[in-house]
Amino acid sequence: MNIDWSWVLAIAILVILLGYELYQFTMRKKALTILTEEEFKKDYRKAQLIDVREPNEFDAGHILGARNIPMSQMKARKAEIRQDLPVYLYCQGAQRSNRAAIMLYKNGYTNLFQLKGGYKRWSGKTKSK
Repeated sequence: MNIDWSWVLAIAILVILLGYELYQFTMRKKALTILTEEEFKKDYRKAQLIDVREPNEFDAGHILGARNIPMSQMKARKAEIRQDLPVYLYCQGAQRSNRAAIMLYKNGYTNLFQLKGGYKRWSGKTKSK
């Protein structure tokens, strides 16, 4: 019996990818609460509002009052975020803020919230440079 190793490799890669997605989903559920825009607007001014997009995206337009801590710098700059206050995160959609929330959760942050749909769906006040 000949084994077609390309199929075995393809199935192994698929299993790894599905496992990673399941892990991300599980961690996201544990780490953060996803808020609608209305829910987000209700309390984000009492929290630390963090835009995890890159500086050029932030400069092009961001939610009024947000601080820019890009996901690419989050590990090095997490000390700038207080653990005793709620953290409201957003990015363009949801991927980077998901990763930021999981990383912060693993480092002891527990009061994490994300804007559903991200900045692209935001209809509130914005600022740009």
